[in-house]
Amino acid sequence: MTPYDAGLAVFGLDFAVKGSALAATVCWMKSRMDQYSPTPQASEAKIEASPHSADSSLREQALGHLFLGQLLAFMWRNGARDIEVLKSEVDRGGYDVVLEANGIIRHVQLKSSFRGSKVREVDVSTKLLRKPGGCILWLEFDRESLAIERFFWFGGKAGTALPDLGHRVSRHSKGNSDGEKNERPIHRVLTRGRFEALADISEVVEKLFG
Repeated sequence: MTPYDAGLAVFGLDFAVKGSALAATVCWMKSRMDQYSPTPQASEAKIEASPHSADSSLREQALGHLFLGQLLAFMWRNGARDIEVLKSEVDRGGYDVVLEANGIIRHVQLKSSFRGSKVREVDVSTKLLRKPGGCILWLEFDRESLAIERFFWFGGKAGTALPDLGHRVSRHSKGNSDGEKNERPIHRVLTRGRFEALADISEVVEKLFG
């Protein structure tokens, strides 16, 4: 029997006689093929990105609408109907939404993280310091339903400017061609510890408009 015939046996096209030299050849060839056949490695498995990172823009839009819904519903129930809401079309001024009520204007930057997240700091544009009533509202939400569960506040009293942001300059999340994460000169890092925890939307309204 030729090596060619033995190769046919490997692929089921012939049957070796038990105990023959052909059987030994076939077994040897099969073991060699098994040795070099590719096997999936765990490291090659495709790791899908979390929706909270892959679709973060959509998530932020949804949370912004949910927050405004809570705010407007609360004010409606309490007879505070004289309120205006303006949304920033381009994020250049360091804020997401402008709220006006009781003659008080608030430029609000919204930040968010889901309950249980390890995020403990956020980047804030220093441009917000120049906006009337600049403030930051950090929303903590349920990662499955997106329901807002807690609010964290950083800002001054109604009618005053945003408090000092400190001197810790933030850096880009991605490195450049050399792997270095360059500074973002007009952005500062605020830790969770500088925010005040608020119980519910009623306390948010009190902070915003007094």
